[in-house]
Amino acid sequence: MDAAHEDQRHGSRLPAPAPWGAHPSAVLGSVLVSTATAPISTTAVGDAGVPVVFLHGLFGQGRNFMQIAKALQPEARSLLVDLPNHGRSVWTERFEYDEMADLVAEALATGIAADGPVHVVGHSMGGKVAMVLALRHPDLVDRLAVVDIAPTSGGSLGEFAHLLDALAAIDTSTLSGRVEADERLAERVDDPRVRGFLLQNLRPEGGTFRWLANLELLRNELPAIGGFPATGGATFDHPVLWVAGERSDYVRPEHGPLMRGLFPRTTLVTVRDAGHWVHSEQPETFVSTLRAFLVAPAR
Repeated sequence: MDAAHEDQRHGSRLPAPAPWGAHPSAVLGSVLVSTATAPISTTAVGDAGVPVVFLHGLFGQGRNFMQIAKALQPEARSLLVDLPNHGRSVWTERFEYDEMADLVAEALATGIAADGPVHVVGHSMGGKVAMVLALRHPDLVDRLAVVDIAPTSGGSLGEFAHLLDALAAIDTSTLSGRVEADERLAERVDDPRVRGFLLQNLRPEGGTFRWLANLELLRNELPAIGGFPATGGATFDHPVLWVAGERSDYVRPEHGPLMRGLFPRTTLVTVRDAGHWVHSEQPETFVSTLRAFLVAPAR
């Protein structure tokens, strides 16, 4: 069985925008927090090794990959991206994967990819952005890693709709603090790990609080988030690592032909005892798998 059809199994659990230019730079050891003077806000980690760009999933932000990026040092220097409508990046009027990929491409072309293509890692929604980025801007992408998502439309979005509704139900103008926010969220979300992940989006501002994520747009655009755009026959003929969680149903056997039709040099790795948040549930396995893929000799 050739590499494109190999299924490797490893032993392996979840965790309105600020104005551009409002976030000053700061240096924290090997971490450089960039300014948000452009549509896409980023955080750089490390200063040596192969360049790697991380794209987070729904409700996330670039810093969700901070520990993964640190663990990849010194073999990799990383750029953690806040995708549009998340973190400190720009809010948009609609949700389109093509537009998101183009905004990321612009940021990369004038930054970390100015001197050549980079490796891109995307999880869930960010995995779809990463795939579209590679198909639309192949000159910017060397190797691609797609984490627990397929280039398909549909699938169950009920859980995400519930979580968005739970966040929207919290009146941030009356919050006394994060503890109260957690108590209110617990009325709808039982898992404390999930609540902790979601509450990373809560930020103090002017004596009250606000959500970093554009909750209204994300709730209204859930069908688009669950979709995948037409690719116009484009393919990406570079090495692609496709990582699936054993306990997740976002990557299924029937997705294989479509994935390999768009990305013919795909290797599928299924991580045991992991759900959708593979990198959070099995970080050591994820890092070792990713490191081996990113630093492997060209083939």
